[in-house]
Amino acid sequence: MPILLTPIQLGARLKHLRESRAVTQQELADLLKIPRTAVTQLESGARRMSVDELQLIAQHFGISLDSFLSPKGNIAHALPEEPERPKTDQVRISVSKLDQSKFKTVLLYILEQCAGRPNVGETVLRKLLYFADFDHYELHEAQLTGTRYKKMPYGPVPIGIEEILERMIQKGEVQRIKTTYFEHPQQRYIPLVKPDMSKLNGAEKDVIDRVIGRFADWSAKSLSEHSHNDIPWKATKEGQYIDYELVFYREPPFTVRNYDEDDLRS
Repeated sequence: MPILLTPIQLGARLKHLRESRAVTQQELADLLKIPRTAVTQLESGARRMSVDELQLIAQHFGISLDSFLSPKGNIAHALPEEPERPKTDQVRISVSKLDQSKFKTVLLYILEQCAGRPNVGETVLRKLLYFADFDHYELHEAQLTGTRYKKMPYGPVPIGIEEILERMIQKGEVQRIKTTYFEHPQQRYIPLVKPDMSKLNGAEKDVIDRVIGRFADWSAKSLSEHSHNDIPWKATKEGQYIDYELVFYREPPFTVRNYDEDDLRS
């Protein structure tokens, strides 16, 4: 597992914020609509904070979810000392770096699998790429395409996709067509070449297939709204890059990893 804040560390952050703003445990309990004893459990790390509680806490204290959850957050002085971990655990296994060749393969594969679906325009394509990248990172703690995503008003946007698509159009690898879908203008991309599947291993293909199976029939509006409830998007300020590490704070129905099984294997 990646290094994340433990429940004890998150609880210490909460207690520090509460006390620094002169908020009582009862006032915080009233805000969260839980008993005061539950606040004590949160602050001690004995009880895990839900997504709704995390959002309410961040909003109430005027901080971003990213700052509150991230070990790199600007309230790091609230953290208690933790036992020193092996050096290999302290280095993240992947820094986001775009692999254009793999990105093109994933893009062509998704387009090939969804070629007959009239709903898969540019918006749906971007969301399928987002969930493929972030689901893979949650499951395997490694980058799939290395694409960076920004939080934009209509959901996470893969950076550089326009330039890559333009080059693919010029090379005759994809075709752009403009059409309408339920009376709304739509921009679609049709694959003209086969994806180079040698660039994907079985686990990567499996993640992409699962994303296509779950979301390829969704409308652009429904899929955009769904992505807005995913913790990585919610915890990021508009216009900022989305930190892949935030996938490890996901809860159902977004999480794709069985953490109970991970605990049993550890």
